[in-house]
Amino acid sequence: MSIIKRHYSHPFLLLFTTLILLLLLPVSDAADNTSLVYKVCSDEKLHDLSGVYSQNLKSLLVSLVSQSSQKPFFTTNSGTGQNNMIMGLYQCRGDLSNTACYNCVSKVPYILDNLCGKVVAARIQLSDCYLRYEVVGYKQVPETQLLYKVCGSKQANGDGCDGFEEKRESAFGMLENGVKSSNGGKLFYKGSYQSLNVMGQCEGDLAIDDCGDCVKSAEEQAKAECGDSFQAQIYLHKCFLSYSFYPEGVSSTMPSSTAESAAQEGTQKTAAIALGIFAAIIFCCVVFLCVKDKKRDGTWK
Repeated sequence: MSIIKRHYSHPFLLLFTTLILLLLLPVSDAADNTSLVYKVCSDEKLHDLSGVYSQNLKSLLVSLVSQSSQKPFFTTNSGTGQNNMIMGLYQCRGDLSNTACYNCVSKVPYILDNLCGKVVAARIQLSDCYLRYEVVGYKQVPETQLLYKVCGSKQANGDGCDGFEEKRESAFGMLENGVKSSNGGKLFYKGSYQSLNVMGQCEGDLAIDDCGDCVKSAEEQAKAECGDSFQAQIYLHKCFLSYSFYPEGVSSTMPSSTAESAAQEGTQKTAAIALGIFAAIIFCCVVFLCVKDKKRDGTWK
């Protein structure tokens, strides 16, 4: 007598297959550094009765976002009339890939519309990029005007905390030279001096010497605004800098942004391992149920 073999369909088998497919997908190691840092919105609303301004602004933003997939800095104008022409630009951090730059800049138009609305000038600064625009003829801002600052709560003590001030001065000197001699003309530098990490960048249309002067001004304002804070971020109109000091030598050879990426990568690896363990448990359950069902139906040899 022939034995009729049955095909088994079990929900656990479907779940196991799904988990295996998930494990085969690559785990992204790209940190999401596109959170809002600060915004600057003009108090002056634009009375756009004809809709020309809105169309020009829309065209400007589309052009900027499109270019961000190809280059880290771009500036352009939109419109033809003197009363409605708009100038705009974006800049991404100098160590970003073109894909990461696009991912950052492409978020700005939505944030801009929600936070500023229809104004004659605005600036949105995200962690890895910024975008600004203004109606041509709008009042100009000095290159070294302070727009935003972040000062760490922990301060060096009176004895300089193991040479904090000297290390910061040396790191600042590296930064000034670095932004002026950066490869590819990105006016960007990121590095470490012993246990102090430093990073800075100038707007892409600055001359090299002007970039050095802007960064030097940012350094002076960091000391004036934040004192001996172990961490600081200083955003001027045409440049920015940040530094982090680790008195115990933590991350002394790794800039803070790299350390954060490494930490996130570790978290993602842990999640992948946990998913693998869970998949193995499901697999064991599937095997056990199949064996049990075959024994009960008399098809197990």
